Amino acid sequence: MNMIETRNLTKSYGDFTAVSELSLHIPKGSVYGFLGPNGAGKSTTMKMFLGLTRPTSGTFKIDGKQYPKDRVAILKEIGSLIEAPAFYGNLTGEENLEIIRKILGLPKSAVDDALEMVGLMQFKKRLAKKYSLGMKQRLGLAGALLGQPPILILDEPTNGLDPVGIHEIRTLIRSLPQKFQCTVLVSSHLLSEIELMADEIGILNHGHLLFEGSLDQLKDGAARRGYPTENLEEMFLALIDEDNQRRGGQR
Repeated sequence: MNMIETRNLTKSYGDFTAVSELSLHIPKGSVYGFLGPNGAGKSTTMKMFLGLTRPTSGTFKIDGKQYPKDRVAILKEIGSLIEAPAFYGNLTGEENLEIIRKILGLPKSAVDDALEMVGLMQFKKRLAKKYSLGMKQRLGLAGALLGQPPILILDEPTNGLDPVGIHEIRTLIRSLPQKFQCTVLVSSHLLSEIELMADEIGILNHGHLLFEGSLDQLKDGAARRGYPTENLEEMFLALIDEDNQRRGGQR
């Protein structure tokens, strides 16, 4: 069963089409790696799922609920981290999460549970403005995890983290479906991380879906076309390059 499904989802801004007839199938309980160069349409797609921007045409369903009819019900099931998380600098990490907890009507224990999961417990009384970039990113992730939502949408969750932090967050994301029976849609520029984290992969370029499936399926397809299959990065670059050439060298 698919947790997220889109049908010909399209978003245009004037003459520019950011996302074009996108049909995604994100299986329930999976970590789905969403890949593409800058400007490929990944963030726009995620924003449509979160109701932050309206599709121009096409439809999507999340957990069997149809947008826009069930928009509010859909939002209640999603935890998200999109772009750089924004916090009140003169409140502590704990107080920032407390605001979200009250809005969501969650039990008091939810804040400590989320801080524990992202390794911020010992810094919960520190002001958010004193947090490093990596700590802010963890706090953003804690906000997304509050109440253990069934769907997580994470845009570049390892942004600003050092190698140890990247490893910890990757291990955490990898464990979430089993721990909480949730589905994770994650985009990242660190393809080596996605390779270690994702069950399924979707590759976008210029708003079009070039590939969707498992890493093994991607490898098989790359091998058949004579592309390198050493790692995800090489396969990804070959696929994007071929698509750009087909489009007449557009970047």
